[in-house]
Amino acid sequence: MPTPKIFESEYRFCLILWEMEPVNSTVLVRACRERLGWSKATTYTVIRRLAERRVLRNENAVVTSLISKEEAQNAELDALVEERFEGSLPAFVAAFSRRGHLTDVQANEILAMIAHAADGADEPSARTSDEKEETP
Repeated sequence: MPTPKIFESEYRFCLILWEMEPVNSTVLVRACRERLGWSKATTYTVIRRLAERRVLRNENAVVTSLISKEEAQNAELDALVEERFEGSLPAFVAAFSRRGHLTDVQANEILAMIAHAADGADEPSARTSDEKEETP
């Protein structure tokens, strides 16, 4: 089953959900008001719409995701490559690399990811420099 489309404002909502889940819907409403400036009605509308599209589940006032952040990001990237680069990942990478904003560290990380993907492994072995370390 393909990953449902998650629009930009819904994605910002999902970032909060992924961080807090499982979460009581009242607590989620409060977080959306604080972080996104949304009203209670807006938050419940987004919850309802995302539940209808099977992005999340809202049972007994507890909201949990059915789509992971990684799945949402992968679906968005696939759509971008398909729509803007005619399905060509090399064309996407070429356009990205021509921007000239890559540090040596980032370029080496990308090369390592490509080599890892070419080996057929499922998960990269190391975090990227853009990922923050979690503190206990």
